[in-house]
Amino acid sequence: MKNVTIYSGPNCAFCDAAKRLLTRNNITYNEINIALDPDKRDEMLKRSNGMRTIPQIFFDEEHIGGYVEVRALEKEKKLLDLVK
Repeated sequence: MKNVTIYSGPNCAFCDAAKRLLTRNNITYNEINIALDPDKRDEMLKRSNGMRTIPQIFFDEEHIGGYVEVRALEKEKKLLDLVK
């Protein structure tokens, strides 16, 4: 299974929704709270080609996007295949 990383922040409803989605699909993830470490925010910006919104989600080094994109993958029944 690929390593899943989610960059998140405090009081973020989309971050919470993305984490619930991953959990209900039995996908383990590494969460990085960018509010706690400014260097991690810079890391997120670099990895996501400047995307500033959270969450930003990666499967290994592949940038998936945010909650909306991950939810679309789940609805299309493509999420679990992508994370394998």
